[in-house]
Amino acid sequence: MRYQHLFTPLQLGNLSLPHRIVMAPLTRSRAAQPGDVPQPMNAEYYQQRASAALIISEATQISPQGKGYAFTPGIYSEEQIQGWQQVTQAVHQQGGKIFAQLWHVGRISHPALQPNGELPVAPSAIKPEGQAFTEQGFVDFETPRALDINDIPAIVEQYRQGALNAKAAGFDGIEIHAANGYLLDQFLKDGTNLRQDAYGGSISNRIRLTMEVVAAVTQVWNAQQVGIRISPTGTFNSMSESNPQALFDELIKQLNAYQLGYLHVVEAFAGERDHSFDFGSLKQAFNGAYMANGGYSPESAEASLKQGQSELVSFGMPYIANPDLAERFKQNAPLNQPDMDTLYGGDAKGYTDYASLA
Repeated sequence: MRYQHLFTPLQLGNLSLPHRIVMAPLTRSRAAQPGDVPQPMNAEYYQQRASAALIISEATQISPQGKGYAFTPGIYSEEQIQGWQQVTQAVHQQGGKIFAQLWHVGRISHPALQPNGELPVAPSAIKPEGQAFTEQGFVDFETPRALDINDIPAIVEQYRQGALNAKAAGFDGIEIHAANGYLLDQFLKDGTNLRQDAYGGSISNRIRLTMEVVAAVTQVWNAQQVGIRISPTGTFNSMSESNPQALFDELIKQLNAYQLGYLHVVEAFAGERDHSFDFGSLKQAFNGAYMANGGYSPESAEASLKQGQSELVSFGMPYIANPDLAERFKQNAPLNQPDMDTLYGGDAKGYTDYASLA
């Protein structure tokens, strides 16, 4: 077989994965309104992609406060849990596996998206560059409210409750979203975290919230059914970090105490990889499966697996237009190209109408 390593099975905790091709989380902004509820169209979309070794759901807000984009699904209301039950059942009917990605956007939001028009929250009151996607269109970000230290236990509780709700919704596990400039990433990196208390300053302090979240959700789920996504070199959403290697090496050291199922690492953005960062040190240090992400082709994914640089590779954009991506890789078949105009929001067009080989 051309991609022998891509199509080698893997045991991930209690899950037997048939190959190494993972569907990365993809925000598509198609939750039913009002209520940000997953709907039958979403169940069809995920069911079509159930031949992935593992599906990681689109980022899913753990509370009304955690919302940063219009039409994204939540996992905090009974209606949302029931909506996700339709999704997980549809995936399981096809023999697939699906994790819920738990999301709090922090400052990447807007009062128009927040309960009672409140300011978004963040580790520090630093306004990000860019615009928020609201139901009224794009509007400039505002300066967030710095979380009081007494507010932080409630944030951890949102993650714990989200983990419980994901279990009730029938997911096979969860992924903690600590990447791409959202709340946990904002606490980790010193460009966004200027706090002077126990959650800021030193690397061990900046890691603290993420570790409290890991501790909380692993009381709900077996740790082997928990993954975490990080983006050490990511600058998306106005992010920066003065010493990413030291920060993320220390994070991995602390994560290892929990024996998580996988570490999901965004290694490149828009095809650009920061070669000054040693991703291999994270791979070598982490005691679970390493999932690589960031512009991989089947050839580069095969090479990564063959050279021991990863155990799993996740694909984002290719899964939008190719519900049977793994089969296309296996057959060396041409790939459909995504319609960029229908990525976010809308109906079935550009969502569930991409053709499979069959």
